[in-house]
Amino acid sequence: MTNRKFKWSNLYLILIFILLYVPIFYLIFYSFNVGGNMTSFTGFTFEHYQTVFEDTRLIGIVINTFLLAFLSALIATIIGTFGAMGIHYTKQRGIRNTVLSLNNVLMVSPDVIIGASFLILFTFLGTWFGFKLGFVSVLLSHIAFSIPIVVLMVLPKIQEMNQSLIDAARDLGANNFQVLRQVILPYITPGIIAGYFMAFTYSLDDFAVTFFVTGNGFSTLSVEIYSRARQGISLEINALSTLLFLFSMILVIGYYFISKDATNKKNKKKITR
Repeated sequence: MTNRKFKWSNLYLILIFILLYVPIFYLIFYSFNVGGNMTSFTGFTFEHYQTVFEDTRLIGIVINTFLLAFLSALIATIIGTFGAMGIHYTKQRGIRNTVLSLNNVLMVSPDVIIGASFLILFTFLGTWFGFKLGFVSVLLSHIAFSIPIVVLMVLPKIQEMNQSLIDAARDLGANNFQVLRQVILPYITPGIIAGYFMAFTYSLDDFAVTFFVTGNGFSTLSVEIYSRARQGISLEINALSTLLFLFSMILVIGYYFISKDATNKKNKKKITR
């Protein structure tokens, strides 16, 4: 038998997971509480989940939030993918580094600054062109802060791609569109999928930017939960948060299998070649 040495890194990892997940499980546990508080558990019930599904306004906000996340992630993934290609294949090194630096600045900028900037922009557009805050303003904002995320996910996949693959395709008579569709896009698919899921989750739980640019007739889950939490503790929020947590887990599992399948297909193509 081999003696395994104790590793402090494992203890640190366990403590981090405890700090992350104990509050979540505490919230989930009290979502089944008969009482209306989170101080004492008086009985088990699904009443709060029933209340969530009976709240038509809340269901409408859930639908709007997921529609917003789907559209913003889709558009941002398309723009970010081609933006990553443009950055990588730009011959002028100075221009390439400048664009990449500007992209990284958006990643580290505080959400409050981004939200305030968009609010100023949309207020200007509203003054001169009658633009109103609502679904479109939130969608444009989410697309804008999601694009840098997609670029950073896709760019490494493009950088690790062997240029000889493209050269071989051109030698065989492939045009630019065929090279893009049959060589580049299949190779960077894992990065595109990762970028889409990251943009989707960022849009789904964003609060700061959305709070600045949302209008009176439109709201997202993060803003709605914040406004309800200010009015007092409601276990309906616990139930809703539990459902969102379960959806997030399904999303992570789905991403794992999708990315694994894309990687396996890419490896099979390498073997057949």
